[in-house]
Amino acid sequence: MAYSLDLSGRVALVTGASSGLGAQFSRTLSRAGAAVVLASRRLDKLKDLRARIEAEGGTAHVLALDVTDHLSIKACVAHAETEVGPVDILVNNSGVSTTQRLQDVTGADYDFMFDTNVKGAFFVAQEVGKRMLARSKGASPGTFVGARIINIASMAGLRVLPQIGVYCMSKAAVIQMTKAMALEWGKFGINVNAICPGYIDTEINHHHWDTEQGKKLVQMLPRRRVGKPEDLDGLLVLLASGQSHFVNGAVIAADDGFGV
Repeated sequence: MAYSLDLSGRVALVTGASSGLGAQFSRTLSRAGAAVVLASRRLDKLKDLRARIEAEGGTAHVLALDVTDHLSIKACVAHAETEVGPVDILVNNSGVSTTQRLQDVTGADYDFMFDTNVKGAFFVAQEVGKRMLARSKGASPGTFVGARIINIASMAGLRVLPQIGVYCMSKAAVIQMTKAMALEWGKFGINVNAICPGYIDTEINHHHWDTEQGKKLVQMLPRRRVGKPEDLDGLLVLLASGQSHFVNGAVIAADDGFGV
């Protein structure tokens, strides 16, 4: 018996889509049939990604988004609905980090991470969530057959790691945010879940794995390897699909066993 996860007719908004996991998530959702709204500050990168998605036969739209700017969030979500349609799937992916000892963290460092990873993620989900709630209650146009919010946390939100303590704190907050949203919004057909990736090789950190420190880190991992962005594809599509209707408030580690 064949089994497939089809997102045809669904609209997905991906934040932080210009590179790394965000770009991979966008391609994956498009390949599953969704119309994808690509959002970030780097419009040139988004346009290149849109061209690649369209070359594969997908549908993609580019919108500017700065998650640290509340007006930018509201404008992005409003434009997405105007240009593409009501958002059915949000992949809340924007995130930043710094590497330093806790005693060296400045107020600016702390705000840099929490403004994007926590405050930005919250208000993006809130803005999309309000519109999902309105559709669920019949107060807003559009057919509602359930909605999905997927917050991208980190295994660092489950296991504290040295020299990225504030990042760990911020991702732990995203995990609690996920549970709170699932609790309040689940009864309206909005499923909110979190993915906690482990170490993934992207263009941002690719050079690190060839350094002495990077090689030492790889040797500490359960299977002596780092993941690839596509290793999260199956989990992402499942959580975005209708088949995940009984999965709500889940915090799923995709870290190759590092957190065990």
